[in-house]
Amino acid sequence: MSKVDDKARIVPVEDDDEPDDWDKRIFSTGCSVEQTKMNDCYFEKRDWRQCSKEMEAFRECWKRKGNDQRTQTKDA
Repeated sequence: MSKVDDKARIVPVEDDDEPDDWDKRIFSTGCSVEQTKMNDCYFEKRDWRQCSKEMEAFRECWKRKGNDQRTQTKDA
């Protein structure tokens, strides 16, 4: 194997510590903790019906922080 082949295999690792656009949007809502708990529940149980407490906590935080007005969300 030549040294050219070795260099072609080196792939720079992207620093994942920096918040991406999704993280920035979630942090801006003021409900990132509730959102993380809700997602963790779903990934653990794979059934949204079993995460109703976490979803309700997120919904209450969303309203308390005024995100309905900020994002023009309509309550369903």
